[in-house]
Amino acid sequence: MISPSAGYSRSRRRLRAGLSLASIALALVAATRLAAAPAVPSAQKPIAPIVAPFPMPQLQRPVFPDRSFDIRSYGAVEGGSVKNTAAFDRAVDACATAGGGHVVVPAGRWLTGPIHLKSHVDLHLDKGAVVVFSDRFADYLPVVLVRVGGVDLYNYSPLVYARDCNDVAVTGPGRLDGNGRAWWAWQRRQTHEIVKLAPEGVPVEKRIFGTPEAAIRPNFVVFYHCTNVLLEGFTIGSGPCWTLNPVYCENVIIRRLDVDTDGPNNDGLDPDSCRNVLIEKCRFSTGDDCVVLKSGYNEDGWRVNRPTENLVMRDCVCLRGHGGFVVGSEMSGGVRNVYVHDCEFVGTDRGVRIKSMRGRGGVVEKIWVDGIVARDVKREAVTINMDYGSDPNAATNARPPAFRDIHISNLRCEGAKIAVRINGLADSPVRDVSFENVAISADQGVLCTHAAGLSFKGVAFVAARGPGFDFRSVDGATIQRARVRAAAFLKVEDRATRGIVVSDVPPDAPAPKIEWGAGASRNAVTLR
Repeated sequence: MISPSAGYSRSRRRLRAGLSLASIALALVAATRLAAAPAVPSAQKPIAPIVAPFPMPQLQRPVFPDRSFDIRSYGAVEGGSVKNTAAFDRAVDACATAGGGHVVVPAGRWLTGPIHLKSHVDLHLDKGAVVVFSDRFADYLPVVLVRVGGVDLYNYSPLVYARDCNDVAVTGPGRLDGNGRAWWAWQRRQTHEIVKLAPEGVPVEKRIFGTPEAAIRPNFVVFYHCTNVLLEGFTIGSGPCWTLNPVYCENVIIRRLDVDTDGPNNDGLDPDSCRNVLIEKCRFSTGDDCVVLKSGYNEDGWRVNRPTENLVMRDCVCLRGHGGFVVGSEMSGGVRNVYVHDCEFVGTDRGVRIKSMRGRGGVVEKIWVDGIVARDVKREAVTINMDYGSDPNAATNARPPAFRDIHISNLRCEGAKIAVRINGLADSPVRDVSFENVAISADQGVLCTHAAGLSFKGVAFVAARGPGFDFRSVDGATIQRARVRAAAFLKVEDRATRGIVVSDVPPDAPAPKIEWGAGASRNAVTLR
């Protein structure tokens, strides 16, 4: 494992002070304080150096000419009753024609249809500005090229959209209100034709939707195939579907955002087949996953074959949501070189979640998660699973995904249903996952099935029921300097589990109690 530099990492210094189970409570004080008051200082503070365990460019904000284009000068009327779509279009066109600058939305309530940005344009929301989007579906026609659930097609326009742009931004401190409730009823009516498009060889240019009958909701903010993207300093919520969705973008900075949304499938942030991404100092409170990395769905993901790679997420707070930091399940183009550090997850369904299923293919690898404080997690604190069951569509192939080279360190969690769950496939076990300096208190401990090359070093687990470690079809695991408070230290469930080495048990800890399932070999475990 490559150890990231600790010189700049507040949580690493804080969490390494001790691994006693009591230290969890001390760490949680910091989580509560940060979650209660997610201060958003001046948007123009410099971006701190990016340090990662892989080559990562030092991203900088795009620079815009010092020209402002107030939407009122282009016919916009404040108050929330007059639709200002044409005024926004005229302001963006004028700004782009002049060579770029800032389209300014002043304080007030501004109703509009979709806003389409162009290169060198910053949509700036002044303090007190609220942009409210129309809930009339026809306002989002004609259709535009987007990626829906990992499949390229033409659909209703996103509420804010840019395609093939360079140097493009949305900045705060104002608010974007998606007014999305009218769209939410479409969740259960969406067509299943999407997943058939790539297997049946339908060209992208013929994948035309954008009708109430197809019921495909647009995402809120979509930047499609753009370079040098900035989203900074604003508040956003109540979109039709996913909230922030950069697709095929490079050099993306997302910082100091307040994402507060609770509709169905209202993910907070979905970088999709993007490269060189910084996410920092954001607050997420969402109706689905908070931050989730994507790279395409099954055959369409393989067609494009573009991973999400070189991504750093730091100093973020995630409240509610299905997961704090998530990868998948649409990851068929691959996800690699990801570093998440110094984040707080409070009240999410899961803390760290990497999910996929048979039929996705793709590789998730070189993932580092460090310096995480979590509490009141409803399900798993950490889950790495290939048995994702929420896709209603039948797989059209049997290609398994691959998960490998994943490292979790300096994580504390007080309160979860399961501490760690790893579920691979018989023909594609989860490989080479390490846990170091991790302490979790949960109803159940570490549950692993179809995994190989696991490492647990300096960990502490409290399990209210069952063993601390429960291994089924695990080929090789080292457990070093572990403290476990549970009915048993380890249970070996089956004959396929082998190569388990337990060493350096702390001298003040009880001798490891091992339980054996039917057919399990006593030679599977070595005590040192």
